[in-house]
Amino acid sequence: MSDNTKMINQLRALVLLTQTEEQVARTRISQARTDAVRRELTENADNAAARSIEITEQLRSLGGVPDVVTPAVGRLSAVLKATFEQATPLEEALLSDLQLEHQLLDRATYLKVLAQTAGQTTTQRLAEKLIDAHKVTVEWLTVVLAEEALGGPAALQPTPVQKVAGGVARAVNAPVRFWANTVNNAVDSVRHAGEETSERVSAAGDRASALGDAVRETFTVGRAASLRRAERIAQREGNKDAAQTARDAREELGDVNADELPIKNFDSLTNQDAIKAIKQLKTPHDLNVVIRYEETHKNRANVVSAAQTQFAALAKEAVGVDS
Repeated sequence: MSDNTKMINQLRALVLLTQTEEQVARTRISQARTDAVRRELTENADNAAARSIEITEQLRSLGGVPDVVTPAVGRLSAVLKATFEQATPLEEALLSDLQLEHQLLDRATYLKVLAQTAGQTTTQRLAEKLIDAHKVTVEWLTVVLAEEALGGPAALQPTPVQKVAGGVARAVNAPVRFWANTVNNAVDSVRHAGEETSERVSAAGDRASALGDAVRETFTVGRAASLRRAERIAQREGNKDAAQTARDAREELGDVNADELPIKNFDSLTNQDAIKAIKQLKTPHDLNVVIRYEETHKNRANVVSAAQTQFAALAKEAVGVDS
């Protein structure tokens, strides 16, 4: 097999994978937590589309004939990926994205060596461009996974179905002792609230547009009240683990009082002072509490974004990525 044939084969594979990459990025846009992440994903998708055109042009210049079916296959692959991953927690979907990026990176690296050997400088430059692009995406996905592992709100939010899938996975691994008789009644209330949420999720496709703010607020308030009751009962019975679990769930909902926040007088701070204080937080837990509280109260975009940026800095430190 000649070097040109090998390069043509790799370019064809790269077109297919890049088409899939583009469609995956577009499906992730709706999962972006902030406008900044949404813009980044949109830019990533547009860049992937541009790369697929460059790869196709290089394929033609080497005498290869682009497969007209490839773009459709790439889109189909992304649709199937997005469909099947709904049954898995968010981290599994992101690991699948990371696997795709690593394959793109490895193929681009192989293409670069083939081009160097064959003296094809144009193909080599394209391969180097692809390598740089995929290295950046690999790093970004690695940080997003680290954010999720640290327990905070990652740059990408799980879809409603993935929230249920993740909840089921956690429930299967939860310590049996959590279901102590002393808090059974309170926890049962929380469980029923969760079941109601799951039923809404299963019918979200048909009824999402009909759910108003008042309805969503009712469910949230109901869950928060149940969790507070569970926490009080657990504390009264001396079950510290169950009390902490209930409190963690409250914090996840953003249902904490201002005096429970790690930043003193947070509600009275200006946007600038709030951002300055957030930059001093050094633990995922503290950042998580502030983000959830802010999102459910004032929801100032620049304050939430600052907290997300600080959380990303902690995630980068955890995986050894330079800021």
